[in-house]
Amino acid sequence: MAKNEKRVQVTLACESCKRRNYITTKNRQNDRERIEMKKYCRWERTHTTHKETR
Repeated sequence: MAKNEKRVQVTLACESCKRRNYITTKNRQNDRERIEMKKYCRWERTHTTHKETR
């Protein structure tokens, strides 16, 4: 049995350059929709919106 099946790993991709910069976890029961965060993109050298990818 897995450690915790409620938390899943998701990848965050930058909206402007489309690169996958971050990997994080989210609770599948609390966050049904795709998450969206403002994170630092090192290629754009600024804070941009990062969305969850599949």
